Amino acid sequence: MKISEISTLKLEKGSSMLKAMAHPMRIAILNLLESGKKYTVTEIHEALDLEQSTTSHHLGILKDKTILASERKGKNTYYFLKNENLKNIINCVNNCTECD
Repeated sequence: MKISEISTLKLEKGSSMLKAMAHPMRIAILNLLESGKKYTVTEIHEALDLEQSTTSHHLGILKDKTILASERKGKNTYYFLKNENLKNIINCVNNCTECD
């Protein structure tokens, strides 16, 4: 598909999503979630050694931009990638940063 074939609305949404992803802590969160497992805020902040409030802030941004979805089970909210295709972007970032 050529960029000229993509609607302006889709390009704007994609740009907004990429901007939200473009933060080191958010990339780390996405790397963790890329496994397909659903994580709670506590599991994410412990795994990445972040403050819980900081983790919640970043998760809120990613969820607001439709990158993540959440599911409530009892007292816990579990976060996961909303679209499996996002794994391609995460892998691309990982692969591109290995080049010197």
